[in-house]
Amino acid sequence: MGLRVYVALTAKEMASMLDLVDAVILSVQPERMLEWRKQVTALRPVPVLLWCDHLTFPSSGCKLDTELDGMLTATMSPSELHCSLLLGFNQFIERRGWQQEREQLLSKLEERKWIDQAKTVLCEVKQISEAEAYDFLRKQAMNERKRIVDVATSIVKVYQLLRDQKQGGR
Repeated sequence: MGLRVYVALTAKEMASMLDLVDAVILSVQPERMLEWRKQVTALRPVPVLLWCDHLTFPSSGCKLDTELDGMLTATMSPSELHCSLLLGFNQFIERRGWQQEREQLLSKLEERKWIDQAKTVLCEVKQISEAEAYDFLRKQAMNERKRIVDVATSIVKVYQLLRDQKQGGR
């Protein structure tokens, strides 16, 4: 099929070859699959597929790692291998997209927490409504040419520092 295959028996060998490959096919026993996949993805994000044969897929069955992008077997024809590899690449791209979206959403959620905490502080200290506190944050961010979350974080941290000093001074 015009593909080159590199064989690595150790993690060190695999790491030295990882820049040369577009995907990794693991031929390991099921209990070692997660360990190897983590080693691969820690070094470089690439599609990870499982080579499944009588040595790697015992007759008793196994639990497959959900972050594998596909599975290949020796009984597949060249066209089946090609299709399976393409599906694996597509699965990888989709999974990476979901991971990136998840990270963005978690980041936005964290930012929202800082903004809500800052609004609470401003409402308490300035005796203003939540809407007025948000307007204050927004205007302050524009005046300082900063993101609103950065202004909110500063306010919360300064408030916590002053509160801790006040409690420690008693």
